[in-house]
Amino acid sequence: MKQLFETSATTTGGRNGHVKSADGVLDFNLKLPTQLGGDGGNYTNPEQLFAAGYSACFDSALQMISGKEKLKIESATTANIGLAMTDPNSYELTAVLDVDIKGVDRAKAQELLEKAHAICPYSVALKGNVDVKINLK
Repeated sequence: MKQLFETSATTTGGRNGHVKSADGVLDFNLKLPTQLGGDGGNYTNPEQLFAAGYSACFDSALQMISGKEKLKIESATTANIGLAMTDPNSYELTAVLDVDIKGVDRAKAQELLEKAHAICPYSVALKGNVDVKINLK
């Protein structure tokens, strides 16, 4: 394996703490969402950050696949990431991708989704761990 890129971020204080990336681009407070008993408000949380990363990564994979096939598409990917309690002491993520693809018919769009899911690093990392549902809009 040839590593192409690495980055890092450090959090202090957990879900009610502060996160900062090594390059300082990310530098903000975290708060528990109100649904988990926190203050919520104008703060982010780990699931929201994961959703942002997954949607960007998946949409990039989709663009790469369509480019290799010389297809001109417009796409938008929404990652819906949830936190589920499996028992009183255990949690897991849930993931649903809602993807809108314009420029190809529905059958081709579905094929592109499947190919993107096979190569997206987030999808690959979740494989066997999180049941990712993908909806073609």
